[in-house]
Amino acid sequence: MKRKKSIIRADVIGSLLRPKFLLDAQNLIKEGKITPAELVMAEDKAVKEAVAIQEKTGVDVLTDGEMRRPVFCHNFVKAVDGFEWNIPGNFVIWFDMQGNKIVDPVTVGVVKKITKKHDISIDEFSFLRGITDKPKKITIPSPTMMSYYFVPGISDKIYPSPMEYLNEVTRILKEGVSELEHIGATYIQIDAPEFGMLLDPIQREWFKSKGFNPTTLVSDGIEMINKVLEDFSGTKGLHICRGNDKNRFMARGGYEKIAEVVFKKAKVDRLLLEFDSDRAGDFSPLRHVPKNKIVVLGLISTKTPILENKQDVIKRIKEAAKFVPIERLAISTQCGFASVAKGNNLSFDDQENKLRLVSKVARQVWQ
Repeated sequence: MKRKKSIIRADVIGSLLRPKFLLDAQNLIKEGKITPAELVMAEDKAVKEAVAIQEKTGVDVLTDGEMRRPVFCHNFVKAVDGFEWNIPGNFVIWFDMQGNKIVDPVTVGVVKKITKKHDISIDEFSFLRGITDKPKKITIPSPTMMSYYFVPGISDKIYPSPMEYLNEVTRILKEGVSELEHIGATYIQIDAPEFGMLLDPIQREWFKSKGFNPTTLVSDGIEMINKVLEDFSGTKGLHICRGNDKNRFMARGGYEKIAEVVFKKAKVDRLLLEFDSDRAGDFSPLRHVPKNKIVVLGLISTKTPILENKQDVIKRIKEAAKFVPIERLAISTQCGFASVAKGNNLSFDDQENKLRLVSKVARQVWQ
């Protein structure tokens, strides 16, 4: 008899805090003070520490902490030619935890036709699979996430249509997924914070200013994600948040406006959804989730060092279970701890405590 595969209940999103020695090495390589080989040694050490933290806290699936990435989506940027750093005129809107608006530069832009230099995250997953026997996953950006790097006045001279650019991104990501499965990847998570951004009128205008249609970008994005994952036989995850960098966020809004499209039409097994604050709205949009999908509730915040109360978290899981049966629920943090290398303002102890809470809740609810 074929053994039924166990459901991952205590999930992780991806990035973990970078140790100081790695941040130092990343600065030293820019200054030409260490060799690329020395940087890789620092990255390898950091990945081993990230794996040890996850194993210690008892989560059900591990990542490499995205230690080799300056930004969570830069495994794509690093694998592809056509991007350039320090491009003028590209900005993005953030909000601090008090709601104050912050305008930051986006340092990367598309300056020529993109072409693949090497496969995406092969180095990351190859190293990860060699140091742990635990279940593991790799994260990649959604195609529409790469809209951030389309710069009007520069990129549109290369790609007259922004969608032509995103279609090329889709093709390269699809090839990358094929190669990852070839070397043993069994769980791939697509990160799509842009879907959360498109819930917010301010960010919808931002996408419009870049030449994208905010009304159709979600449905177009889901079609592209389905294309990227269509031949992958492993577990498929889709993570949606509302921005995560230096304890800041990008958007507010519940999932209702996108639930019909995203929850129903995304051909994924797991929806990893941010639910750590009132910015994400209530659980009622989960009524749109089909019976063949697991919902991973992102109830533990990576934006604050304050540790959530276990009983309060369990109470919220029971509230969500009014819309999705508890056997189709799981738990995680709401996002990574360091979507950008500098990381959120939490300590390593805070990070460990929060990951351990994810595990403890999972064991108590689904034991």
